[in-house]
Amino acid sequence: MSTSIVMYILVGLVGAFLGAGLFELVRRSSVTAKRAQEADQARQTIQNAQREAENIVKEAKLEAKDLVFQSKAELEKEQKAKLLELSMTEKRLVQREEAIDKRISALDKREADGQKRDQDLIRKEEKLIAKEAACAQAEREHREALERVAGMTADEAKRHLLQEMESQARLDAAGIAKRTLEEARENAEREAREIITTSIQRVVRDYVSESTISVVPIPNDAMKGRIIGREGRNIRAIEAATGIDLIIDETPEAVIISGFDPLRREIAKVSLERLMHDGRIHPTRIEEIVEKVKVDIDKLMYEEAEKIIFELGLSDFHPELIKVLGRLKYRTSYGQNNLYHAREASYICGIMASELGLDVRLARRGALLHDIGKAVSHEEEGPHAMLGAEIAKKYGESEKIVNAIAAHHEQVEPICPESVLVAAAEALSAARPGARREALESYVKRLEKLESLAHSQKGVQKAYAIQAGREIRVIVRQEDVTDSESFQLSRELAKKIEQELTYPGQIKVTVIRESRYIEYAK
Repeated sequence: MSTSIVMYILVGLVGAFLGAGLFELVRRSSVTAKRAQEADQARQTIQNAQREAENIVKEAKLEAKDLVFQSKAELEKEQKAKLLELSMTEKRLVQREEAIDKRISALDKREADGQKRDQDLIRKEEKLIAKEAACAQAEREHREALERVAGMTADEAKRHLLQEMESQARLDAAGIAKRTLEEARENAEREAREIITTSIQRVVRDYVSESTISVVPIPNDAMKGRIIGREGRNIRAIEAATGIDLIIDETPEAVIISGFDPLRREIAKVSLERLMHDGRIHPTRIEEIVEKVKVDIDKLMYEEAEKIIFELGLSDFHPELIKVLGRLKYRTSYGQNNLYHAREASYICGIMASELGLDVRLARRGALLHDIGKAVSHEEEGPHAMLGAEIAKKYGESEKIVNAIAAHHEQVEPICPESVLVAAAEALSAARPGARREALESYVKRLEKLESLAHSQKGVQKAYAIQAGREIRVIVRQEDVTDSESFQLSRELAKKIEQELTYPGQIKVTVIRESRYIEYAK
């Protein structure tokens, strides 16, 4: 049993040993075959790479030959072009050289001709100098002969001739200017007369002369005591709240309100009427009523301004600008209500703009706002035209409207025809008869100054201011003043009046020169 096992074991060991040797032999033979295959592949790869390298080298040589050939062709082409250009340049240079040679020859010829002409001119100049000397000698002899005959020197004769020519020229110029102005005046006056007449006829307004007092009717004289109050406290409260003076005298059933500010007088008048209607008259109630009346008056002024704006067909006004415009309702100039004056000027300006084909809305707007500066002129310093222009600019009005306001008293230059129309419409509304009233003393002084200006002119015999100072008639002495000088005198006097007098509207200057021949039949 054990011998067989040993045998089996030995056989197994021998088999295992033989198997391992066989496996190793097989493995070595496979490795050798693999290495031989890899060597063949490497040789094949090297041969392929060599063939590719040879192909690349051949291609590179072919490309290099092509590049060399192309470069050679381009170089030959450039050389041909440069040779052609050089030949053309050479040809042009030859042509220029020929032209320069021709010019040089022409210049040489001209120079020779010029020298010849210079010599001719020198000879002619010498002859002219000789002739001038002879003429000057003859002229001196002739002048000396004339001076001996005339009995005066040449300078004296020249001055005399110049004086006569100057006098004649002045007369001729005055005559021409007179004819020209007369023709222009006839045409301008005819056109202006038609436009102004149409405008004035279509606008009619009544004005009530303002004063510095207002009269408030009261139901009975017992009311005077209630208005005065205990120890005068009521009347003092009214005066303190309104800023005006109350005059309570023996006038039956009436109380007089005195003050220079029309707005304050109106506030005091309405407040007093409401207090009498209410019946409760004491300082506290007075202050309450006055404050309510101020609010109501502000509202009334705003509504009045809005009403006028609507009547004129205008719109797009800033609310603050409407408030300022409404304040003109209680402002006056020479007794003329400023708000109604602005409305009338706006109507007139719109009509004239329509007749002339200009912007009617712009003209009306500028004329309506031209005096808004008067609403604040008592509060701020400066001309009312410039104040009004600043207000209009502040509240968004256009440049033309601002210019129309500032230029209506010629303080700035107008920039459009509508600005000129605004100034004309303002003058028409303010200067028409009955529109304004003036203090008697200043009126008389103005008339006296007007006549004295006329008397200060040379040759004036008499001067009369007529038509309430709107015309000055001047009678000149016939022997001292000619017709042309009369025309010149009228112009000089008009300019002097413009410079030295302040007046509404315009003043007509009429110079009269008449001839009278008297003979007696015996």
